[in-house]
Amino acid sequence: MSDRRTQLVGAGYDAMADTWESWSSGITDDPRHAWLDALLAVLPADADVVELGCGNGKAETLELSRRARLTGVDLSEEQLRRARERVPDATFVQGDLTEIEFAEGSLDAVATFYVFNHVPRELLPSLFSRIHGWLRPGGHLLAALGAGDIEGWHGEWLGVPMFFSSFLPATNSQLLRDAGFELLRDETVTITEPEGPVKFHWVLARR
Repeated sequence: MSDRRTQLVGAGYDAMADTWESWSSGITDDPRHAWLDALLAVLPADADVVELGCGNGKAETLELSRRARLTGVDLSEEQLRRARERVPDATFVQGDLTEIEFAEGSLDAVATFYVFNHVPRELLPSLFSRIHGWLRPGGHLLAALGAGDIEGWHGEWLGVPMFFSSFLPATNSQLLRDAGFELLRDETVTITEPEGPVKFHWVLARR
């Protein structure tokens, strides 16, 4: 993990593990479960799935582990410790999603919930291409991306130093198409975080 922005994100989620759990529990209009249902509906039996930025073993991680052979990837050692306790049937790997590799054509789906907005946006095109390569023909990507034009934001978030970066939805969509994806659903959704309303770009895409 040579990129200092990546190191900042990993260290931040280690330090604020309890704070983040309390903060995230205050979001009552998160659409992730409905989008997860859309992914589960198209998963084949005995699917191989990777969740990038799996965090602390959230409900969607547990649900994925019940439906598929799940591998979770996260930067934070503390988040992974909690995930292993909560989701014992999954495999968890500490790693940088901009660097980790999976075998070509080895996965039926990749899921990621509110993680790509921590990735330096100039790295998203190559990341989308790598994910496309990991998927089997007909495999799916479910992603909640940032929806703002943010080249790179450094500052305090939930009491720790943090980094955010994102493109506008139209750019996200074009980058995914450029990587070879067919966009099945492509929507901007506003949720109410404790600090106020925030827009995210949700996509269900197919190789």
